[in-house]
Amino acid sequence: MEKIYFMGICGTAMGNVAILLQKLGYQVSGTDTGIYPPMSTLLENSGIELFEGYDATRLEYLNIDLVVVGNVISRGNEEVEWLLDTKKIPFTSLPNLIGNKLLNKRRNIVITGTHGKTTTSTLAAYISKSTGNDPGFLIGGVPKDLKSGSENGDKSSPFIIEGDEYDSAFFDKRSKFIHYQPHILTINNLEFDHADIFRDLQDVKRTFNHVLRIVPKNGFVLYNGDDKNIKSLLPITWTTTVSIGTEVKNDLVIKNFKEDRAGSQFSLYWKNEKWTDIKTSLSGLFNARNIAMAGLAVALERNPTNPRQLNLDCIKTFKGVKRRQEILFESENLIIFEDFAHHPTAVNDVLISLKQRFPDFKLITCFEPRSNTACKSLFQEAFTNSLSQADEIHLGAVHRGDNLSDKLDTDSMVKALQSKGKEAQAHIKNSDLLQVLAENSQNSDDKKVICFLSNGSFDGIIQKFTSSVS
Repeated sequence: MEKIYFMGICGTAMGNVAILLQKLGYQVSGTDTGIYPPMSTLLENSGIELFEGYDATRLEYLNIDLVVVGNVISRGNEEVEWLLDTKKIPFTSLPNLIGNKLLNKRRNIVITGTHGKTTTSTLAAYISKSTGNDPGFLIGGVPKDLKSGSENGDKSSPFIIEGDEYDSAFFDKRSKFIHYQPHILTINNLEFDHADIFRDLQDVKRTFNHVLRIVPKNGFVLYNGDDKNIKSLLPITWTTTVSIGTEVKNDLVIKNFKEDRAGSQFSLYWKNEKWTDIKTSLSGLFNARNIAMAGLAVALERNPTNPRQLNLDCIKTFKGVKRRQEILFESENLIIFEDFAHHPTAVNDVLISLKQRFPDFKLITCFEPRSNTACKSLFQEAFTNSLSQADEIHLGAVHRGDNLSDKLDTDSMVKALQSKGKEAQAHIKNSDLLQVLAENSQNSDDKKVICFLSNGSFDGIIQKFTSSVS
């Protein structure tokens, strides 16, 4: 039995892969500096031995066959230095492990793009399972409709995985998706992000060019045909490309999109012929595109010549993914949402959708600048413009702000938002933001939608505020 040891095992992707490999018969153990529920509980319940902290002597006496180094691990780590000095145990990145242990010889559906990967991957897995397949999947979130975020499935069925463009490990600066052997590659959208990894938009395009080159002749590239950045990568000659979007020249066209408090509805037309009508609790045109992308990927994997044969009625009962436009509380006058949006485009799209769904409600947005890119001034103007879709804006503390030379200037953003006629405040501490929300909620009977936007914890204020009003 091969023994595999994970460094940084409590990360979402690392933990899910560790659990999956344990199910497949590998003997798995791992270590991290932050071992706490829910991931620690999931790992322990799977029979995985956990260690707190890093210890070079541990690796030798455990008699490990392979070490998986998470991309949060860097030079200077005690165990990394021992691995490099002694060369006693081979090591690899998580994406390379996934490619070799899970994706090899599978017909993989790899979901890429700047936004929407988790929702689209979950949709594809759900559609595939609901229409008779037993797919493998690895999802970087918590799906509401699947038993877990990772399953191996039947090897005759596709494996569906999020294809992140972030780098693989400190020793492998290629994007993760390069390791994922796509049979069907989807590109939802393409924008500049991850400023700690990429120099500019051209650098991001470069890595997408690389993954396009490994799609086989009998595979497919599905892309957002309304996105000029993606179209600049095309045409390619070695595989079939399929466009999806609202413009009539696309191969799969989204028509008659409408949304309201209950969700959204639209129609899909394949090659100018009606495929189906979709009604879903998901909202926003971006989610219509996610559904179209996921549905077509599964349909083409099943029937490359006639995807319209796949019935997509299962979308009606799809509940979504936690932290993606998730309703945490709802009453007659107050609705609390949480969303993972941390890029200006995603923020803009979520807020536009909420305004359209709840036109009679005041939209209050609380934004935590937390990602490596959002913390910096790079997107300051873009964030300001996106957040101006709301009526009232609260800017949380900039994550790691004391250590940044080009920190996002939230005070300047407040002035710019106020000049646009918006109510706006910047908060030094997230606890101050919580206190203001609590006071305002007691002093008003207005109809309000409060939307929390963060790709992190927001220091727990989302749960605290929701508990205080429910």
